[in-house]
Amino acid sequence: MKRFSFSTLMLVLGLLFIYLPMLILVIYSFNASKLVTVWGGWSIKWYVGLLDNTQLMGSVLRSLEIACYTAIAAVALGTLAAFVLTRITHFKGRTLFGGLVTAPLVMPEVITGLSLLLLFVAMAQMIGWPQERGLVTIWIAHTTFCSAYVAVVVSARLRELDLSIEEAAMDLGARPWKVFFLITIPMIAPSLAAGGMMSFALSLDDLVLASFVSGPGSTTLPMEVFSAVRLGVKPEINAVASLILLAVSLVTFMVWYFSRKAEANRKRAIQEAMEQTASETWQAQPKQPQRTPATA
Repeated sequence: MKRFSFSTLMLVLGLLFIYLPMLILVIYSFNASKLVTVWGGWSIKWYVGLLDNTQLMGSVLRSLEIACYTAIAAVALGTLAAFVLTRITHFKGRTLFGGLVTAPLVMPEVITGLSLLLLFVAMAQMIGWPQERGLVTIWIAHTTFCSAYVAVVVSARLRELDLSIEEAAMDLGARPWKVFFLITIPMIAPSLAAGGMMSFALSLDDLVLASFVSGPGSTTLPMEVFSAVRLGVKPEINAVASLILLAVSLVTFMVWYFSRKAEANRKRAIQEAMEQTASETWQAQPKQPQRTPATA
């Protein structure tokens, strides 16, 4: 009989600590009572009521829009920064550049948010832009914050790549930009997807930066939830959080499924290529003439 080890116990306790609050939140989103802490039976009225809560749904759509734009911009900037740090080893100011790229990882968000706020105010006074803080300023702040995470993830993947494939392509006449888009990008695609998902989640979850650089009419979902929690948690918030958990779970499952399928297809293609190469090599070998027994 297999013993229940200490490591297994800690694993179970850790998973319960992480996922049990989410499960309770989903269950209480179907609570019929207006009081979140009092169970009043099963009901879906809070999900139906979301259609009439235009303020809450507007903040959800606004946060999703900003998160999508942030993921795209952060992946682009973070990938370029990672490429510079890993492939261009010697240039003036490399240490300073590396420090600036990774600074948002260790800098408190309050300092980052205040710095960006002062920057936007100074730019508005000097060049007249931005005239007011809104979605664009939140997008710039989130992109600045998330690009550092993408740069770290992509840099780790770039350091593991075999440069001989890229060098072989350039020896055959491919230009550097073509090698980058047709060879390097497909090989680091998993890290790009991971960085994009991380940027999307960080942008969707951010409260501090958005509080500094937002303006009237640009309230995000974390800001809306934080302001509502001061007066007590509303059941609609549980319903919105459950829908976001469902959406994130579906997207994560789809990414995992297609990544696993692509990896399986790649391994199958490599196996078929190896078998075909072995078959062609065996057929290309010269056949030795059969010896006839000598007659007496």
